[in-house]
Amino acid sequence: MDMEVTAWTSLYHTMHAQEERRPFSRATLKRIASFARPHRRQLIQFLVLSVLTAILTVATPILAGRVVDAIVNHESQSLVIGLAFLIAAIAIAEAALGLISRWLSAGIGEGLILDLRTAVFDHVQTMPIAFFTRTRTGALVSRLNNDVIGAQRAFSDTLSGVVSNLVTVLLTFAVMVSISWQVTLLTLLLLPVFVLPARFMGSRLARLEREAADHNAAMGNQMTERFSAPGATLVKLFSRPSIESAEFKSRAQRVRDIGVRTAMVQWVFITALTLVSALALALVYGLGGFYALRGQLDTGAVVALALLLTRLYAPLTALASARVEVMSAVVSFDRVFEVLDLKPLIADKDDARPVPAGPVAVELDHVNFSYPAADKVSLASLEEVATLDTLAASR
Repeated sequence: MDMEVTAWTSLYHTMHAQEERRPFSRATLKRIASFARPHRRQLIQFLVLSVLTAILTVATPILAGRVVDAIVNHESQSLVIGLAFLIAAIAIAEAALGLISRWLSAGIGEGLILDLRTAVFDHVQTMPIAFFTRTRTGALVSRLNNDVIGAQRAFSDTLSGVVSNLVTVLLTFAVMVSISWQVTLLTLLLLPVFVLPARFMGSRLARLEREAADHNAAMGNQMTERFSAPGATLVKLFSRPSIESAEFKSRAQRVRDIGVRTAMVQWVFITALTLVSALALALVYGLGGFYALRGQLDTGAVVALALLLTRLYAPLTALASARVEVMSAVVSFDRVFEVLDLKPLIADKDDARPVPAGPVAVELDHVNFSYPAADKVSLASLEEVATLDTLAASR
């Protein structure tokens, strides 16, 4: 992975980790585990493959350094060719493991989406009509789409990323220290210069991304409402085409401005991090070359250190944001569980019997009814209000 790709990777992790933060309970983790339990075999296989891939990632730079030493020391051609074939074999193995990991990841993720969506859909079907008259349909559909996918990401991306990145960092750091602890220590001094800007810029870009998404959603709602027959009729009746146009244009202009700012922030960020990475490489080559010329370090070791360094920054930056990514995924689970925990007003008794076939007679005695309080049939988050009414109207 070259330095620019490393910078883009760190930017991606920090941007998508800046979500709502809230504490999560052990009960939430148990419920998440209950959904993951049917996929535990695939999860174990997935994690094992992630560890193997991380090991192969570290092996390639070591072999590359060994090739350089063999060339410098004029060793046998068969050794160089053998090492080259071994590097090629590792590359093929990495590709194969990556393909299998992706297949397992897709299976786990899509299976989890199926389970969550089915559970939410079936549960919503049991809710009373009052629930549907109060709930915003778009917010409810979002739980079945965005939040379910966010929950799925906890297994397909976050979990595997944490495991593979942790193994990669530990192995890479151990190998670098074994080669030269002095060079490793000095290169790690530049790590805060790499990680801290990533977190700051990632947070700023995430805010811009959310604002643009809000404006795009508002424009989508405006188009959906105004392009329908009732909405278009109201606009024409009240002579509001120019007002509607100005409102839509204002939002579209804001999205344009955010797009320009986002592009510039990304360019400055990637350029700065690429520069820092290049300086770190220069430090490795300079200090490593100094030790090599003094006979304290092999030439191949300098090359291996440089290659290992390029594979160290990205997983370290990803691990720095791992906690927030995990919490973001748990928030998605919480939002799904929030719907599943909403109890239906009507539920069969434990000893309920099916209605017999044919005509039946129903006798009603002392019947009364009430309009249920909002907190009994809906959720504040689905109505986009701070709190729900707790008073019921009786008849």
